[in-house]
Amino acid sequence: MKRLEAPALAALPGIAHGFFGRHGGVSTGLYASLNCGPGSRDEKAAVAQNRALVAEALGARRLTSLAQIHSPLVHVVGPDWDAAAHPEGDGMVTRQTGTALGILTADCAPVLFADPAARVIGAAHAGWKGAIGGVLEATVAAMRDLGAEPGRITAAIGPCISQGNYEVGFDFRDRFLEQGGLRMRKFFTPSGREGHYRFDLEGYVVHRLAAMGLESVTPLGVCTYPPENGFFSFRRTTHAGEPDYGREISAILLTD
Repeated sequence: MKRLEAPALAALPGIAHGFFGRHGGVSTGLYASLNCGPGSRDEKAAVAQNRALVAEALGARRLTSLAQIHSPLVHVVGPDWDAAAHPEGDGMVTRQTGTALGILTADCAPVLFADPAARVIGAAHAGWKGAIGGVLEATVAAMRDLGAEPGRITAAIGPCISQGNYEVGFDFRDRFLEQGGLRMRKFFTPSGREGHYRFDLEGYVVHRLAAMGLESVTPLGVCTYPPENGFFSFRRTTHAGEPDYGREISAILLTD
């Protein structure tokens, strides 16, 4: 099982986390092998077993995730949380021990947060639409409601598609320029094709987090697109003409 950790998060007391790759599970075919995405067309029993393996690796009593919709919707996970209801959203926060907050990705940026002093953690799914729509700010705001402070929060950005593999059109770029002005140009470089650019999703997420006053932000700098890196990738699947794809999971846990 491939599990990456951010050193800054790993150094915090009472916190366990991991950015898991696609290997070490039980799924087969297109989904081989640690597919943790219930939204895929993989066998449900295999996905459930893969998620159980991740929970075991983290020492979690349960692992929860959302039906992600590229939104700024954030949930507080408490004792009455009903994971079986598959709530929609793209961020979670909790003060509850033993419950791992899981983010599913296949090119989007998973962001894990922790304020060990307040004993509050969070997790966010930050694709371009969620990031520009405010999911990161909404997650930090929900953590603040539970007692966290931005200056104490450590954040880590897991494997996501890199700028070199993320080609977009001019209309995509213009959405960012309309919202953030000309300073957004630094997240785009020419792709070599007329009217196309390469977008720095990871850099943009770092920018949004720093603007909130988070002083400890660690991007892992790992791209999900190259198959040799060992991650699922929506864009790679699309380019290959494959009918479906799995999802890797990134998760954070407050330990007892």
